[in-house]
Amino acid sequence: MANNFSYFLLTLLLLFTLTVTGSSSQSMDDVKPSTPLVSFLEILQHTAFNTFGNSNFDPKTYVDLPLKFPLSVTDHAFHNLSKSSTGSVSVHDLNRFIETYFHAAGHDLVYSDPEDFVPEPDGFLPKVKNPEVRAWAIKVHSLWKNLSRKVSSEVKTHPNYHTLLPVPGSVVIPGSRFREVYYWDSYWVIRGLLVSKMYKTAKSIVTNLISLIEEYGFVLNGARAYYTNRSQPPLLSAMIYEIYARTGDIELVKRSLPALLKEHEFWNSDIHKVNISDAQGCTRTLNRYYARWNKPRPESSTMDKASASKFTTVSEKQHFYRELASAAESGWDFSTRWMRHPPNFTTLSTTSVIPVDLNAFLLGMELNIAFFANVTGDNRTAEHFLQISDVRKEAINSVFWNANMKQWLDSWLSNTTHEKVQVWDTLHQNQNVFASNFVPLWMKPFYSDALLVSNVLKSLKTSGLLRAAGVATSLSDSGQQWDFPNGWAPLQHMLVEGLIKSGLEEARSLAEEIAIRWITTNYIVYKKTGVMHEKFDVEHCGEFGGGGEYVPQTGFGWSNGVVLAFLEEFGWPEDRKIEC
Repeated sequence: MANNFSYFLLTLLLLFTLTVTGSSSQSMDDVKPSTPLVSFLEILQHTAFNTFGNSNFDPKTYVDLPLKFPLSVTDHAFHNLSKSSTGSVSVHDLNRFIETYFHAAGHDLVYSDPEDFVPEPDGFLPKVKNPEVRAWAIKVHSLWKNLSRKVSSEVKTHPNYHTLLPVPGSVVIPGSRFREVYYWDSYWVIRGLLVSKMYKTAKSIVTNLISLIEEYGFVLNGARAYYTNRSQPPLLSAMIYEIYARTGDIELVKRSLPALLKEHEFWNSDIHKVNISDAQGCTRTLNRYYARWNKPRPESSTMDKASASKFTTVSEKQHFYRELASAAESGWDFSTRWMRHPPNFTTLSTTSVIPVDLNAFLLGMELNIAFFANVTGDNRTAEHFLQISDVRKEAINSVFWNANMKQWLDSWLSNTTHEKVQVWDTLHQNQNVFASNFVPLWMKPFYSDALLVSNVLKSLKTSGLLRAAGVATSLSDSGQQWDFPNGWAPLQHMLVEGLIKSGLEEARSLAEEIAIRWITTNYIVYKKTGVMHEKFDVEHCGEFGGGGEYVPQTGFGWSNGVVLAFLEEFGWPEDRKIEC
C-alpha cells in the first residue's frame, strides 16, 4: 500500500503543472499611481504618529481629512512647521495646523434621511413573535438611518481637496472609521435593506458601485482615492440579483449588465488569472487576488512600514506591500490563510494563493450575468456565460475539492513565482480549516447536489468551526482579526444560506442552529453595549471580537443586515428565550 501511495503521489507530481498568466514580478506596470493629496496626507500621517505616539492612533483618520485650502497652500504651511530630528512637531503646533487647514474626517459626508425608511414597515419580520426580539429588530432596522450618508457638494466642487470619491447617490456606510461605501460590505447591507423594504436605498448603493466601474473599470475596495489600486470580493451581481428578485426592476438589470461584463473582464485580466493543466491534461482557468500596488497602504502607512522594517531591500519591501494590499483586496485582512509560515505576518503571500471563495464568487457572477442576459433577451451572452460557468465549476472541483476532508481547499503556488511552469499536487492545498473552505456551498451548482451537500455537512459538523456563538473564521488563534476566535456576519450568512438552499432537512436544521447562536450573541452584545459590532467572539456568547490592526468597530452595516436576514428566514417564536 505504501509503495502504491508513493507512486500515486509521484504521478500527481508529474501530471499537475501550473502556469501563471501574468507574472508576479513587481513591475511598475502593475502599480496604480497615487494622487498628490494622498501622498501629502501620508506624510502628515507619519508626522502625526511621531508627534502623538501610538496610543489610540488611527492612521486612516489622516488620509480622510478634507482640505480647507488648495494643497499648495497647505503643503507650504506644513513645511514651515518647526520639526524635530525625528520628524515630530509640537502637539500644540500640529493640532493648530490640522484645525486651521483641514476639516474633520467625515466632514465631506453628510447625513442623508432615506426617503424609503419607515419606523416599522408593513409586513416587517412576520415570523418574529417574541416581543423582546421584535423590539430589538426594530432598533436594528432603525440603524439604517444612522448609517445613511450622501457625498457633500463640496467634493464635486473641489474634488482635489478630498480623498473621498464623488459617488452620485446616497450610501450606507459600515460605521465608525469606515466612513465611505465599501464593496463587499454592501451585499449584506443590501440584504438587510431588502428585509427593511428599503428598495430605493438598496438600488442607490448599486448605482454608486456601477459608477465606480464606469470610472475605474472595476468596483473599488471603497470610495476613496487611496483604494483605486484594488477591489474586494466581487458580489455586485449578487446584489443586483437580490434586488431584482424582490422588485422585478428590469431597468436596473439592463443598466447593470454592461458594467458587470466590464467587471468580469477585470477579474479575468492577466494579473488575476491562473491557468492549470490538470491530471487529465485539461487546462483549467482560476483566479487570485492581486492588488496593483507595491507601497504601504496609505490608510495604514505607519503600520505597513513598521511591518516591513525586517526586510532589507527595496524589492523585498515592495513585494511585501503588494501582499498586504492583495490581502486587503480579499476582504480577509488579515489571516493566517495568507501566510506561508503562520503566524509570521511577514510571510504573507496572498498573490500565491488560489482562493476557494474568490472563485466561488466568480462562478456566481457568471451565473448571474447569464441570468440577466437571458432576462434582457441577450441569448448569445447568456449562453456564453452559462458555458464558462460550467467550465469554472469543473475547475473548482478539479483543483480545490479534497475528497478526504470533504471540503474545498485553497491552493498554493510555489515560491518561485518568476517561473512560468510550476509543479502542483494535492500537497500544495492548504489543509488548514477555514470557513472559506465551505463557501462554494453558497452557489447553486453545489448546493443543488444532495450527495455533495450531505458530505460537506458532515465535514462542517466535525471541522471544529462550529462554536457556542457561531462559525469561527479559522482554528488558528493568531491575533489577526480573520482568525479564531472571531466570527464574521458574511461567513455565517453564506454558510447558512447555502445549507438552507440545499433543501435537505438536516442541512436546514444545522443552518437554523447556527443562525440562533449568531442572533443570540448579537443581541446580548447589543444589550450590554448599546451598539452593533463588526465582529464577534464565537467562543464566548455575548462577547464582541477583537484582534487585528484597529480597535473593534461599531455600527455596523453587515452585522445589521445578516441579523435581519436571519430573523426573516427563521423568525423567533414567542416562547423561545434569547440568552447565552
